[in-house]
Amino acid sequence: MWTNDNRATYERKSCRYPSDLTDEEWAIIAPLMPPPRKARRHPVPETRDLLNAILYVLTTGCQWRQLPKDFPSKSVVHDYLVCWDRDGVLARVHDALYVQARELAGRNATASLGIVDSQSVKSAEKGGLRSTLAGTMPARRSKARSATSASIRKAC
Repeated sequence: MWTNDNRATYERKSCRYPSDLTDEEWAIIAPLMPPPRKARRHPVPETRDLLNAILYVLTTGCQWRQLPKDFPSKSVVHDYLVCWDRDGVLARVHDALYVQARELAGRNATASLGIVDSQSVKSAEKGGLRSTLAGTMPARRSKARSATSASIRKAC
């Protein structure tokens, strides 16, 4: 329940944006994140800034091109999001935080009971497990419809 004490606990006046990680939250997540990649041309952005930018887009629902300028560039942030999703980093972070939250609540690390309702069954029949990123990517154009690929013969 939102009481005055509870509101003060979750207030984020020290952050740039409400979606930014606090120091306490970052202390929990930092050990779970992989080391930054080596830079080729540009300096490597801080992992915390990348995660804050991803959380900003997910929280506000803004388009990537509307990411504020005080975050790393939209292409860099998006590339890290895709890389972390593909490598399973986000799933490992989620699982570790889920286990920690259950243990703090005095429960077993894994759930011992699951409830399935008819709506859950209907949605599982339609798609099952599917990555959100893969589900939102545009379909590739068929080469059969391209005039250039039809005129080029494949070497056997």
